[in-house]
Amino acid sequence: MPAPKKISETILSAMKQMQPVIEQQKTRDISEADTVTLIKDVMSEALGYDKYLDLTGEYAIRGTYCDLAVKFDDKSKISIIIEVKAIGITLDDKHIKQAVDYAANEGVEWVILTNAVEWRLYRVVFAKPIDHNIVHRFDTLELDFKKSDSAEALYPICKHAFQKGVPEKMLDLQKATSRFMIAALLLNSDNVLTAIRRDLKRVVEVNVDEDTLADILKNEVIKRDALEGKDATDAAKLVDKRSGRKLRKVESKPAPESTPPTSQP
Repeated sequence: MPAPKKISETILSAMKQMQPVIEQQKTRDISEADTVTLIKDVMSEALGYDKYLDLTGEYAIRGTYCDLAVKFDDKSKISIIIEVKAIGITLDDKHIKQAVDYAANEGVEWVILTNAVEWRLYRVVFAKPIDHNIVHRFDTLELDFKKSDSAEALYPICKHAFQKGVPEKMLDLQKATSRFMIAALLLNSDNVLTAIRRDLKRVVEVNVDEDTLADILKNEVIKRDALEGKDATDAAKLVDKRSGRKLRKVESKPAPESTPPTSQP
């Protein structure tokens, strides 16, 4: 996502200075506490956060503490929870669970997981059970901050980006281009099926009814994992809601049994 020119220049200027420091601190294998200090520097110098007004450390949540939290412009409500791991620790999916639990308890939608080298941005999904979606990720040591487009990697977690709703827009784009949404449109949109039917008539001069097309798409074209699970159901319901009709019911055909090879004499 493109960053405004002034913010892009700030990110590039700061990260040209910070990148060697991050690399040096990784070589030193600094502690988690020192990694928190490094992250505060990156967020204040490159990402536009006020170290004293926006960032708060060891924020108490139900008797325990998260590493960092963001309160925009000293507001009382937490906007982002930041889970920090020591710079030498490789980030893993299991590391996000604790931070998501913290966020869910506070009603916070956004979580950042980082070790100062790798940064991951997650959106908390308030469902049963609580879930999360990864929206963005980048590695500060893999970027070339002599190139202007490198700023775009960091922009989505900048203060300005959050205030402009950029992460939410990225999540919307992610959902819109997911295999679940495309599969739902192919199967459940009358407009799409009509267009396929019309082009088939034009190309092969054969009329194929829409139910037959939907059946072929579901059983022979679209991968099953794009049609099953909560994401697929949610996408289909959204298509249904926007089109103002009931979901198309398409019967799944069992996979054909393979014919055993004929033994050679």
